[in-house]
Amino acid sequence: MDERQVLCACSAYEQKFYLNPVYSSLPDAVQEELKIMSVMLTADVGGVFTMAFEEDGTLFLSTTAKENDLTYDEIGSYLKVKKLRQEKEELFEGLEQYYRTFFMD
Repeated sequence: MDERQVLCACSAYEQKFYLNPVYSSLPDAVQEELKIMSVMLTADVGGVFTMAFEEDGTLFLSTTAKENDLTYDEIGSYLKVKKLRQEKEELFEGLEQYYRTFFMD
C-alpha cells in the first residue's frame, strides 16, 4: 500500500501548524524552521501545506485547497514549493536521512 507518513502540516483556514509527535525527537531548531517555512507558505498562497515521507523515505511537499477557495494561489503555491526545494535542499536531505535511519525497517 502506498501510504505517506505526515511530518508536518499547516492550514491557512484554521491558522494552525501541526508537527507529527512521532518526529518530536527532531532538534528544536529544525522543528522551528519547519514551522516558519510552513506558516509563511500558507500565509502567502493560502490552502493547506503538507510535508510527508514516501515509503522510500523521500520527502513529499504538497499544497491543497478547498474546492471553492478563490483566494488560493495554485500557480504561486507550485512556484513556492519549487523554490523551497531548492533553498532548503540540505535540510530536506537531512530529514530524509533522519527518516530512513530511525523509521524505516
